[in-house]
Amino acid sequence: MFYNGNLSLLSHQRAIAIVGARMMTSYGEQAIKCLIPGVVDNQLTTVSGLAKGVDALVHEATLANAGSTIAVIGNGLDITYPKQNAQLQNQIQKEGLILSEYPQGARPLRHHFVKRNRIIAGLTTATCVVEARKNSGSLITASLALTENRNVLAIPGSIFSGNSQGTNQLIAAGARPLIELDDVLEEVL
Repeated sequence: MFYNGNLSLLSHQRAIAIVGARMMTSYGEQAIKCLIPGVVDNQLTTVSGLAKGVDALVHEATLANAGSTIAVIGNGLDITYPKQNAQLQNQIQKEGLILSEYPQGARPLRHHFVKRNRIIAGLTTATCVVEARKNSGSLITASLALTENRNVLAIPGSIFSGNSQGTNQLIAAGARPLIELDDVLEEVL
C-alpha cells in the first residue's frame, strides 16, 4: 500500500464507508449533508473513493465539519482522478489520508476501481450506500462488505428514481435502511 497523509487514521476503530452514485441527485446531496455532521460528532472516520458525486461530497463534508476521512483511490498517488478533485485530493493529503495499492504513475484503469472497493469495505465495520443505480460500483462495495462480514446500510429512495434502484434492492435483500443517524451508530459502535 502507498499513502499520503495521516497514517494513524488507519488505527481508528470506528470507521464507516460511505459510497454512492457519481451522478448524485439533490436527494443524495441532502442526505450526506444531513448525515455527516452527526458522523463527525460521534468521532467516526469516513472512508470513500474520491470519485465525483457522492464520494467527493462525503470527503468534503467530513473535512468541512473538522472530521477524519480516508480516500482510497484506483491509481498512483501522483495522479488525480477525476481532475476536478485535484484540490480535494490535496486537502485530504494534508488533513486526512489517501491510500492506493498502485505505484506512482499507475493510471486510473476501470478494473482498478473494482479492486479498490474491497479496500474501502475492508477498512470499516459498516458500508453505507447513499445512491446507486441498478448495476453500480457501489453495489460491488456493498457485496464485498457482506463477504467480509461487515454491516451494510442503504438510504431508501423513490421507486421512480434510477439512482435509488440499487439502494432499494439492497434493502430488499436485507441491508439496513438508513433512516436516521442512530441507524449508523448502531451498526458501527
